[in-house]
Amino acid sequence: MATPTGPRVSCPKADVARALLLGWVLVQVAGATGTTDVIAAYNLTWKSTNFKTILEWEPKPISHVYTVQISAGLGNWKNKCFYTTDTECDVTDETVNVKETYAARVLSFPADAVHAAQEPRFTNAPPFTPYLDTNLGQPTIGSFEQVGTKLNVTVRAARTLVRANGTFLSLRDVFGKDLNYTLYYWRASSTGKKKATTNTNEFLIDVDKGENYCFSVQAVIPSRRVNQKSPESPIECTSQEKAVSREMFFIVGAVVFVVIIFIIVLSVCLYKCRKERARPSGKENSPLNVA
Repeated sequence: MATPTGPRVSCPKADVARALLLGWVLVQVAGATGTTDVIAAYNLTWKSTNFKTILEWEPKPISHVYTVQISAGLGNWKNKCFYTTDTECDVTDETVNVKETYAARVLSFPADAVHAAQEPRFTNAPPFTPYLDTNLGQPTIGSFEQVGTKLNVTVRAARTLVRANGTFLSLRDVFGKDLNYTLYYWRASSTGKKKATTNTNEFLIDVDKGENYCFSVQAVIPSRRVNQKSPESPIECTSQEKAVSREMFFIVGAVVFVVIIFIIVLSVCLYKCRKERARPSGKENSPLNVA
């Protein structure tokens, strides 16, 4: 039997299926084309000193923008620095519970499609615990005084951005006795250093009388594994010559004052004595009795 030949009639269902498949492919291609310029962030780094905390990353965006998300523990993500072209975000206000461990991530969006339904690329930051990870800032010497064989040095209380009851706390308020200070001191005429340690903000050490001393301080948290020490403070020095000069000035002034008073008193006494001697006696002025 001969096979009938004639024009082939297409199946409507097959045509619809092919159209849907072609449409899906075009959508995928368009989506891929729209995201080729979106680069995921990398080198995410926490920069934190005395609890002021900034998250930094790379690269500088060209045709995309970033949004930062941060979460405490297993809590919900909170958005910060929305659709920014910066490569850093200040998250100090979101890391106020200093003993909490925080997670953060940086999301990348196409600059012209920030509200697109597609999932953005993102990169996770390493976990961050402020109490353990914030760097200690350079301390400052508030005051010092050398009297005789005693040197007293006071470290200024550094303020943080951590609040309690509406007040910014000091580094000492946050760390308590976990925070130590080390004093490095030496004779101004020598290079041999000595050190003393305290878990308060004051030092009182024995020194040689009349010698000038130079010193600096450093904050230390011994219980930490990393980030234990701060940079050393600027160096300060005592100046005993000036102190001796002031003392000598007052001593000499007092001696001169006493001498002047003595001279005045002596002059007054001498004047009175001369005046008494110059006055004629009563016997010399009385008339002689003639018998």
